[in-house]
Formats: sequence, structure tokens, C-alpha cells
Amino acid sequence: MSKRFTKLARLNIRKLGSGTLHEHGLTFTRLPNGDGLYSVNIMVDGQRIHRVIGRESEGVTRTQAEDFIEKVRREAREGRLSLTKGRKVSLRFREAASRYLERLSEEGGNDLQMKRSRLTLHLVPFFGSTPLAKICTSDIERYKVQRSSERSLRGGDRVSAKSRLEAAMPGALAKPASPGSINRELAVLSHLLNKTIEWGWIDHRPAKINRLTEDSGRIIYLTVDESRRLLNCAKSDEKAQLYPFVLIGLRTSMRMTEILSIRREHVNLERLMIYVPKAKAGAREQPITGDLAEFLAGYMSTVDSHTPWLFPSARSKTGHTVDICKPYRRAVAAAGLDSTLFVRHTLRHTAITHLVQAGVDLPTVQRISGHKTMAMVARYAHANGAHIQLAMDRLQNRLNTPQEVAESAEFPPHDYTKTTPDDPELLDEPLQPLEILVGRGGFEPPTNGLKVRCSTS
Repeated sequence: MSKRFTKLARLNIRKLGSGTLHEHGLTFTRLPNGDGLYSVNIMVDGQRIHRVIGRESEGVTRTQAEDFIEKVRREAREGRLSLTKGRKVSLRFREAASRYLERLSEEGGNDLQMKRSRLTLHLVPFFGSTPLAKICTSDIERYKVQRSSERSLRGGDRVSAKSRLEAAMPGALAKPASPGSINRELAVLSHLLNKTIEWGWIDHRPAKINRLTEDSGRIIYLTVDESRRLLNCAKSDEKAQLYPFVLIGLRTSMRMTEILSIRREHVNLERLMIYVPKAKAGAREQPITGDLAEFLAGYMSTVDSHTPWLFPSARSKTGHTVDICKPYRRAVAAAGLDSTLFVRHTLRHTAITHLVQAGVDLPTVQRISGHKTMAMVARYAHANGAHIQLAMDRLQNRLNTPQEVAESAEFPPHDYTKTTPDDPELLDEPLQPLEILVGRGGFEPPTNGLKVRCSTS
């Protein structure tokens, strides 16, 4: 049933010389030029909707403004009818994010720590109380623009809570968020939307998510000499856990969190395997080298037998060390390396890069590194690596057999513009048509299995 207006009666609107009339969420404003402007400002399911409907000179009337309000409220009612049992209003992003993390934890989801971090630091503050089903593509584009302009230190927001209250900002080392970082956050948002559809919280995907184009860039890794220097400095560092951490990283390509959360029962020295239950791409068995197995056998005997962890920490809530940043930077600096370039993840890049440069095929590298896709592994086939030139040398040696080299030395380069042979003794011999074209040196030998037929008459 339509509402009855007293303030916004049509007679009052016509008589209004200047000023504003408000009633039932609808506003009429008489502009200085005599034109009238209709707008609405209402709350629907806890969300404020403020829209300018239009001007009288454009043919807009109070009825059209009323129709807009009714349309918004009708859509809200229809949305509530499609909600799951027990819900009265649409699920908002903040609540959906919290329930999403809880549900993933119960189901044994992967990479929960980073998902929680990206939601808490970036996605929830932006989308906040927006109904999940109302997120649109333009909202996501605005998020990308805002994140691209924000500055933070490498590794996340390092500004403490106390400093944040004092309006402190990241220092000079802070850089804008990279396309790769923003894409990882969008991947979490995409996964959240997919799971909420799977769990029946919404009935369709509300928006299309377009990822940013990432710069492939160059992968930073340690040379053999740099790796040895870093290992030596880590061994002499006051932090006893640093050397085992660096050694495992260089010998396995495991990630930092995977290394620091290794448990005794997950190490199988006989099979040369470490079980990683919560890897980024899912649980996997990590192969290890023989020398690392020998080291671990001795190292585990020195660790307190009452703890299940290889990197125990009495001060940590988890029972094991969760960060080894300061000692690592100290060892990197002692090795004469740049600590801003050679970060902890560089150990993983180094192991994978040297596997590729050693000639290991990419599927095997993927099995060792635990990457989800082959495309991620292919990035490590650096175009400037020495293995590339070695591969080209192999191609040259494959094609240039000793016999071909001897033939190329015996027969000098032929001038194909001539129709007679260079050797005077051959002038009296009848020339074959094929010899006129290619000379006495002949064709390059055909590829094995390829039959070549030609006529010499």
C-alpha cells in the first residue's frame, strides 16, 4: 500500500520557493535556478541507500522516486526469501569471512595462515558490512585501485598497534602493493565466493574477478659459492636453529613455515622423506638428500626428546619457532650479501633453480618443490642460466657429427650462383641437374627416419 504524504504533498512541492522537504526517506530540494531535485535516503537490511533520482526538468516525478524505494525494498524481500533457513538478513562479508575461516579449519583447508592474514589486513576492512550477494565487479575494481595506492613494508604491515595509534606510517623502504600481492588477495576472495556457493550461503557468484597482469620479473637465487658462504655464516651464528633451517631450505626447497613446523614423526630417514601435512598446495611427501638425512639423524638427537618439534620454542604459542627473520638477516649480511634481496624465501628459489640448471626435468622438479602447476615451475628455467648454453652446445654436438665436420672441411663453401664446378678437372664430366643446384658437397644428411627422394635426370 502506498504511503500518505503530508509534507511532500504535490501542492507543497509546487508552492516551495526554496529549501528542502523530507518525508518517508524521500527528499525534494528546490534549486536556485527554480528546478526541483528528487533523492532518496533509506536503510534496507542494515545498509544505507542514498540515490539521486533526478530533476523535474528531466521529467522525474515523486511517483518515480516512490517506485525506486519500493523496488529496492522488494529486491531485499526477494533476497531474504532465498536465504538459508534461520537467516533473516543477507550474510555480510565480515561475518562470511569469519565463518569461512572456521569452516576451512574444520575441513583441513590449505594455507589458512595466509588466507586469514589477507582477509584480516585487507579484504575485511574494505568490504566490511557489504552483503556478500551484493558485491559487484565495480567494488572489486575499486579494491584493486585502493590496494595499488597503499604502501607497506615487504612481508606485510610491520607498523605496530601502538605506532598505528600515533598515526605512524611505514618508513622509506615501504613500497606500493605489487600486482602479485593483490592477485593473491583476489584469489582468497574468489575462493571464498566459490565455497559460499558450495555451502549454500549464496546461490550464485555475484561478481567477476579480473586479475592484474603480473611482471614475470627475475627470480633471485644464490650461486653455489654464495650458498656455501651463507651456510658457513649460519653455522657460526649464535642462533643454533639457523644452520639447520638454511640447510633444509637449500636441500629441499621447502617453505619457511613448512621447515619450522617439522615434527619428529614426519621425518623418515630410511625413505629419505619428510611428510608435510599442511603445505600450500596440500599435504605432500618431501624428498630429501642423503647428506641432509645424515645431518638430521645427528641433529634430532640433540633436540629435547620431550618435544615433537625439530625447531622447538618455549615462548611460542604453537610450541615451535614461527619466525627466524633476524638471525637469517644477520647471517646474510655476514656472508656479504644484500639482506633486502636475499630473503628467507630465496632458499626455496635457490634449490629449485639449481635443480633446473642441473638438467632435472620439470615434472620431477614439480614433484620435489610441491608446486601446484607446471607453469609455476617453468618460471625457474632462467633464460640467462649456464644450463641454457649447455643445452645449445648439446644441440650443436648432436647435429654436427664428426663425419659432417670432416665433410664441411673437405668441401669449401660453394657458390650457388655458378652453373659450373670450381675444379677444372671436373669440367669434362657431365653435370647432373642436382649437382648444378647444390654442388659436389651434397645435401645435409636427412633426419633419421625421413626418406628423401629426388631425381637426377
